[in-house]
Amino acid sequence: MSFEEVNLFAQQAANRRKSRWIVAAFIAFFAWLGFGGDLIIWLARGEQGAFLPPGVLGILMTVFALGMVAYVRRTGAEKVLWSTGARRLDEPQTEQEQRFRNVAEEMAIAAGVPMPTLWIINDPDPNAFATGNEPAKSHVAVTSGLLTALDRDELQAVIGHEYGHIKNLDTKLMTFLAAAVGAVVLMRDGMGRAIRYGFGHGGGRRRKGGSGGGGGQVVIILLVIWLISWILAPLVIQALSLWVSRKREYLADAMSAQFTRNPLSLANALEKIHGSHLPTASIKAGVAHLCIDDPLGRKLDDRQGRWADAWATHPPMAMRIARLKAMGYQALKREGRLPAEA
Repeated sequence: MSFEEVNLFAQQAANRRKSRWIVAAFIAFFAWLGFGGDLIIWLARGEQGAFLPPGVLGILMTVFALGMVAYVRRTGAEKVLWSTGARRLDEPQTEQEQRFRNVAEEMAIAAGVPMPTLWIINDPDPNAFATGNEPAKSHVAVTSGLLTALDRDELQAVIGHEYGHIKNLDTKLMTFLAAAVGAVVLMRDGMGRAIRYGFGHGGGRRRKGGSGGGGGQVVIILLVIWLISWILAPLVIQALSLWVSRKREYLADAMSAQFTRNPLSLANALEKIHGSHLPTASIKAGVAHLCIDDPLGRKLDDRQGRWADAWATHPPMAMRIARLKAMGYQALKREGRLPAEA
């Protein structure tokens, strides 16, 4: 077994562990929001004045989180593709679409991954992403602009990059995170309305001492913490998805170079993709971290530092291109295809 195979297995095992931890944290967070809300309502209004029996909100929220995890694992990839308006490529209608299918089939053999389902997004900006919960049920989507902008070798390198994400099991974690952000935002809005209703209606007796003195202060403190949790939750999950994405783009670039033996083609492709001045209008912020380049065209992606690491979807494109060109230089040097003075 080669070093590359050992390293790949280690990366896949690490990704599986991270996925389990993130799913567990997601469920625990919703449980805290539910049972925390129960406690706040009970302290503020008393058992007789609460609009739900104690503990019901926590149970409902935990069940919702479990159901959301199951739902995302079953349909997350389809929802991501639906959000972009992607069209499944069943029968190629043009020469570019046929080239896309041919390249995808060739690279699946080179990368050692099952042939994914192919999709095309009708958007003039060049971009691509992979999604899916397991390699056997993965999807690769490219924009129509990508098929127009790249030559065959460059398209091959981009597909190799996406297969690198599939082989590393990046897509499973990234697809879940994309859906988790939307779920938290949805529940935050719904829970806000429910709590406003709970405090504003229902009448009944307050628990003795629950609204005054030390009890009132406890309610205020818990309520502040609870509200901050709701406010920060989408930001934390989004930051996590961006951080995970940024760290893995380099590895996917390197795997593409390994599959194609041509890192310069990916460097050229990234230059064309990043050089486009149009945002990818069909791909929204919730899916941005899945793409080979930031579809929103944000300048933060070209910066380094802790702030960029926390909020940028991708590492600086100049650094990615420089690394690939360095790989290409070393390959040419080993093959003796450089002038002696080089």
